[in-house]
Amino acid sequence: MHFLALTDERGRLIWISAARPGRTHDATAARHDHIVAHLKAAGLGAPADLGFYGVDKPADPDDLVIVTGYKATRYRKLTTGQKTANKVIAAGRAPAEHGFTHLKNWRVLTKLRTDPTRATSLLRALLVLTNLEVDR
Repeated sequence: MHFLALTDERGRLIWISAARPGRTHDATAARHDHIVAHLKAAGLGAPADLGFYGVDKPADPDDLVIVTGYKATRYRKLTTGQKTANKVIAAGRAPAEHGFTHLKNWRVLTKLRTDPTRATSLLRALLVLTNLEVDR
């Protein structure tokens, strides 16, 4: 199963998308869920991993909603500044990754083989349980 989730700055899960088949790419799921439009409407931004590279292409580079970092290619190596920027973005993403870790502690997700609709209900229930457990 593939799903997207948003966390606050402390790593507390606040939203989980509908589950999709595991073959779904991050960028495709973000486009289907209109993540960029929802974040812009709320006036928020989100650091993300390189799986979301190219999802948010604003006309003004200062108007980014999803910040992904820089991707190296075989022919274009990263500069020192780009490497530093990637480290800063990774440090900012650390609390969000902790939120995902709390969710993945529910072992039922390791062998989940079911219809995405049923998995969505399970994921949303686990979202509530995870937040209760973290608050405890």
